[in-house]
Parts: sequence; structure tokens; C-alpha cells
Amino acid sequence: MATTHSSTDRIRAIDAWWRAANYLTVGQIYLLDDPLLQRPLEPSDIKPRLLGHWGTSPALNLVYAHLNAQITETDRDVLYICGPGHGGPAMNANAWLDGTWNELYPDITPDPAGLQRFFRQFSFPGGIPSHAAPETPGSINEGGELGYSLAHAYGAALDNPDLVVACVVGDGEAETGPLSASWQAHTFLDPVADGAVLPILNLNGYKIANPTILARIPDEDLQAYFRGLGYEPIVVDSGRVDHDPFAVHALFDGALRRALATIDDIQAAARAQAARAAAGEMAGATDLRPRWPMIVLRTPKGWTGPKVVDGEQVEGTFRAHQVPLPNVRDDDAHLRQLEEWMRSYRPEELFDEDARPIGILETIRPTGDTRMSATPHANGGRIRTALDRPGLEEFGVPVGEDASATGTLGPWIAALMQRNQSTFRLFGPDETISNKLDAVFDVTDRVWRARREAGDEHMAARGRVIEVLSEHLLEGLLEGYVLSGRHGLFNTYEAFAHIVDSMVGQYAKWLESSTDIDWRAPVSNLTILLSSHVWRQDHNGFSHQDPGFLDVVASKQQDLVRIKLPADANTLLAVAAHAFETTDRIEVIVAGKHPEPVFLSLEDAVAHAAAGVGTWDWAGTEQQVGRVDVVLVSAGDVPTVETVAAADIIRQHAPDVGVRVVNVVDLLSIGDPRKHEHPISDERYDELFLPGTPAVFAFHGYPTLVHQLTYRRHGHDDLHVHGFLERGTTTSPFDMLMRNEMDRYALAHDALTRVADGSDRFADLLAALTDARAAAQSYAYTNGEDHEAVSTWQFTGWPQDEASDGGTGGDPGQGESEGSAPGR
Repeated sequence: MATTHSSTDRIRAIDAWWRAANYLTVGQIYLLDDPLLQRPLEPSDIKPRLLGHWGTSPALNLVYAHLNAQITETDRDVLYICGPGHGGPAMNANAWLDGTWNELYPDITPDPAGLQRFFRQFSFPGGIPSHAAPETPGSINEGGELGYSLAHAYGAALDNPDLVVACVVGDGEAETGPLSASWQAHTFLDPVADGAVLPILNLNGYKIANPTILARIPDEDLQAYFRGLGYEPIVVDSGRVDHDPFAVHALFDGALRRALATIDDIQAAARAQAARAAAGEMAGATDLRPRWPMIVLRTPKGWTGPKVVDGEQVEGTFRAHQVPLPNVRDDDAHLRQLEEWMRSYRPEELFDEDARPIGILETIRPTGDTRMSATPHANGGRIRTALDRPGLEEFGVPVGEDASATGTLGPWIAALMQRNQSTFRLFGPDETISNKLDAVFDVTDRVWRARREAGDEHMAARGRVIEVLSEHLLEGLLEGYVLSGRHGLFNTYEAFAHIVDSMVGQYAKWLESSTDIDWRAPVSNLTILLSSHVWRQDHNGFSHQDPGFLDVVASKQQDLVRIKLPADANTLLAVAAHAFETTDRIEVIVAGKHPEPVFLSLEDAVAHAAAGVGTWDWAGTEQQVGRVDVVLVSAGDVPTVETVAAADIIRQHAPDVGVRVVNVVDLLSIGDPRKHEHPISDERYDELFLPGTPAVFAFHGYPTLVHQLTYRRHGHDDLHVHGFLERGTTTSPFDMLMRNEMDRYALAHDALTRVADGSDRFADLLAALTDARAAAQSYAYTNGEDHEAVSTWQFTGWPQDEASDGGTGGDPGQGESEGSAPGR
């Protein structure tokens, strides 16, 4: 229930909360014992290794105290995003004052012994990290790598109409590329159906050892910059009142009230307008891009800490960044200065002898889930609901047809969006249409709240698709959306997924830490669809040819990541449906957009995707010959086409060779079962790959990744991997394959060479395969396109086709003159 206090009482309570949070912040950095300073500090009371960061913490505590006062006064729903990377002790301190820490961690009891444990655990072996990590109640942004806070904030605000996300942005963080792009995210924010983000830029002037740009430019330039970005900046400069705390509290209280009132006005006007439009009283929304408020808060770095240490200015300089007093255990002057610093907060006025916050703090402490450290929006699994997923049956493609995998997935995603209109979004960098997911525009638009002009397509003030040319921003929006309890898909060109390598790495670390925290409920998967991939970027050239994102993902804890390489359109449907059902993972799916053969029925595709890896008896000759001389393995759509085509060549021209075809959908299933729970057992691996039998593996990415995954498997020396060899250019699709020895002729040649084992048994056929490659390249270089023998190839081995000559499978030993059809 909202509580009203006089202005003076409220400011006194805010100041008390701020002092208490500052005290608890310092205690975490320094103290092992004597948490209430009940006696003079001794060296043994100090941690042997002083880790943590003080410089950014006072401003974070200031903002937290003021937001708490607003919550208790208005019952407002607020999520606090801590952007400054080293703000962990401040966030912990406020969660302790909220009472949330004691509730979630029962060993941190509300007494002096519990407070001692709270201090001791911070940045201590076996304790908690120094950042606002998953262990920190109320956090969805760790800040280990800077730049993602504002994107996370906007992602959390989407489809949360009653939520205000207060995002404190550090001025060092503001220099990063991801953060710079994130200022534009309000272009996609709907004041009717979404919540609001209140950016609070804290200019404390310094990074680790240097000044920050935005703190040093003229104030008029700073304000003009943010007005140009579409904000109305409200400046609070503590220097204008000589950094007097009560004066700063009054200034910030007024600024925060003004900002929140502006947000209320924007949303109320937009929602009233929408209601009138829905009632047919007026046209749709006209105020497409309201000018949202933001606060610029100038405070000294390390405010209220030691001003001078060993004769050097500390407060207000870069020296306050980490530990202002570094030698407290060994230097008695430093020890006395620490005690003086901590006593300056007057802890006897803030905590009773049982370490409980006194009454004045209680007056602005929210209760229950209204506490920012307890909000379910920062523990999204608490409010997550499963998606209403459409069935796959009406979207499948008959076996034998050619189909675009992503073009097949698009209508299913459209149906998914129709069924989940406030819990699912699609994010992409201007590539929804390019990646053949454009069926979604039958049911929604791109959200776009800037000016629209004649000729713009699929753009509206409201929509479920967000497109912007910043992979960082898109990834951050999806992370914020998922961590606050919803579902989504990020699709991008494969080569440029590298832009978010480190973001995905940071998110994987977040997930790994979260698995050990019982109060964090499972969240939806972070699902990334990579299309326009390496094997079909022949037209864009070498810059667009890079499958290495898979190596980045595979390097993470493999129980928390998945790499799916569906072989065809039906298998993509199966793996996508599964990705939107499971939780607490990063799901990376690689699928092409160009028409490729459909090998599996929908029913078989679902079963195959569930198994992760399996044999395709219909594609090989094992059953006809009665033995296996060589195993052909594939992972990825184009490699699978070439593998099946290679098996087809062997069937027709070396029918006595026993070929087993194995297809891998779930790449990590062939990893090391001794290290992770997910991979198949050694027994199952041996059943599939037959150690002692040569295995030729056509892999979508860099060959080394398969070797890394399988190096401890039996028969690893029998595994011969073909993949991307970093040989690319602007050329034809089949020439791309030949440049990297991934084409059907190279695969068949390698397989037969290993079966021959040094004999000349297949000499004529091997020569014909070599000639076929040369002829294919010659045709492409002469005509500017691949011969239809390879570009329109169809599998000839289906039972109903066994009596036919197949045509496109043909004899690779005939017609190799320049310009003729290879393989005919």
C-alpha cells in the first residue's frame, strides 16, 4: 500500500537509506569481522585480499534509495538495471536492506553473525562475485562486459505495460558501441502496450584510469546530443550545490518525480488515444515517437569516501575506482582512515544492536514483490508461461520436394506469433525477409515509431518484429525479454553472428551461474537462428563466409548450449519447436534459406531431431551389400545434400561398396560424455561410427570443431572431416563447395580412396571424379552458373526410383569437355 510522508521526512529517510547502503558497500569490500564497528578495527578484521569497486557505488545507492521512496509512495512497479560493471556491492547492499537477501539466503541471518557472513562472502573464495551477478537478487544485468544494460532494460520493458525500468548507465559504459546503439531503442517502444525505460546516466567523470568523454564535453553539447536521440534530459549536478547530500537529495527527488510524471503523461495520452481509436472515435496513434525523459546525474567518483589518501586526491578522481585504501591490513593510518570513513555514515543511527535496520529505513522500504530486489521481472522464470505452440503437421513438406528450410519455418513462426501476442517477439537486423521468414508479416508488422513514408512496407506503430542494424542491440533486447519471462527468436546472417560472440559468452556464464541458485526459476531459451550461411553466400563473397560462431558456442559449458544443424525443412521445424519448449539454454540453429531437397517426412524428422544423430539406411548401401566399408557422415543442410549425392554416386558406380550414411542434427551429441551429460554414450557412438571403419564427415563449419568434440571417442583416427577451409570468394554455389573440398565428387573420392586402402581398385572411377570436378568448375567459370546436373540434383535411390536411370546422378566419367555437364 502506498505511504505518504512529509517532504522533509522522506528526504531524511532517503538519506538514511543511502548512508546505510554506502556503509554496507564498504563493509563488503573490507571487513571480515566486527560488522557493526562495536570496537576499534584491527588488522585481523580486514580481508587479506581487497577486491571490489567503490567508485560507482555511491551513485547507485542514491538512485536505489530514491526509487524505493517512489515505490512506497506510489506502488509503482520498478525494475532496477545496474549498468556500471562494478556495482555489485551496491546492489547487494540494497538487497540486504530490502530484506530479500535474508529471505533467499537463510544462512545470512538478520543478526550480527549474519551480517558478518554477508560481508565476508563478497569477492571471497567460495563466496559471491564482485559484479551484480545471478547471485544478486533483482539483477538481470551482470555488467562484467559493459554496454548491454540499456538493451536489457528495453527488452524487459517490452510487453510489460505497468513496468518502469530504471537503468543506470555508467559514463564509461556509455562509450561502448552496444550502449550507443541502445539509445535508439525507444523507437521500438509502444507507450500503449509496453512499459517505460528511464535511463539515468551517471557522470562521475572517470573510468579505471582515464576521464570519460561525456563527462568532459560542454553541457550544452551533452544535452543537445540526447535531445537529438529523442530524449528530454533532466540534469542533476551535485557540484552546483557543493555536493551537499541533502541538497542533492532534493534535486534528485524533484528530477525523478518530473521524469516519472512525464512517463505517466506519455503513456496516459497514448492509451487514451488508443482507446478512442479502438472505439472508432478517431484514427490511430499519431504521436509516433514521444520524447521520453532521461536523467543526467553528475556526482563525484567515490563520493563520501576518503578524500585524500597518502597525499593524493582520491574522491572525485580515477583513484576512487576500486579500493581507495589499499593497505588497510598493513598500514595503521589506512586502517584508522577506513574506520573514520565507515563511522562517517553513523551506523549507530541506522542499525540496532541486532543489526536490524531502524525505523526510519523501514518507512521507504517496499514490501513483497514491489521490492526491486524481489521483483519477478528480474527472475523471469517465476512469471514465464509456456508458449501455445501450433502443431507442425500443416507446415511440413513432402519428401522428395525442394523447399526453403527458413521459408518453411516462417509460416509456423507466424502461427506461433498469432497464438502468443504478448509473449513472443522476433528480432533481426533487417533480414526477416532476406532470411525467408517474411510469412510473419501476414500476421504482424515491424514496430516503428519514427516517421513513416509512402512505400514503407510492413511498418507500424505496433508490431511483433524488431529490426535494427545492430546485432548487439537485438541480442540485448532478446536477453532482457527472455530474462524477464518471455520468449523470442533472434535471426541473423551466420557470418555476422560473430558481432555478438562476447555477448553470448557472457550470457552463457550467466546461465551457468544461475543453475546453482535454487531461487532462480528456469527461463526460456535464448534461441538464435543463423541463416544466409557460409555455403550459400557465394554471391556476397568472402566477407560473408564464416561459420565460426559455432566454435564460440561449443566452447561454452555444453550442458547449457545446443548447436542444431537440421538437414532439411522438416527437420528445422522439429528443432525449432523443441527450442521453444525447453529452458535455460542457448539454442543455436543453422539453416539455409534456399530450396534444398527434403529427405525426411515430418514424423521421421521429429524422431531424428529428438535422437540428435542417426543412420539413414535409405541413403546408403549397407543393407544391400551386407557390410559397411565406409561411413559417410553429415552435419548441416548443404553438407547433407553433398553427402547423400556422394553416396548416390558410389551406389551407381561402385555398387559393391557398403556405405552407411549417418546424419548429425545435434552437433554436441557427439561430444565427450565424460565431460557433459548431453552427448550420446560411447556405446551408441561406436554403433553409429563403427571404429576401425573409415568415416568421411561433411561438416557445416570448420573441421577442427568436430575433431575437438570427438578426440576422445573410439576410432577418432578413422574420422576424416571436410568443412570450411577459409577458401571463399564471389563464385557459384558449387564452386564454393569445390574450393573447400565439400562437394560430392570430393567426398566420394575421399571415401573410395580410403576403401581402396592403397590399391588401384577404383582408379578409373577416382580419375573420373577428379575430371568431374574440373568440368564443373570449367562450366561455372564459362557460363557464370552451375550446371543443372548439380544445381537441380535429386536423389535417385528412393525405392520407387530404383528402376530408373536417375538422369542427374549419372556417370561422372562421361562428357568432361569444357562446358559440358559434369556427372552426365
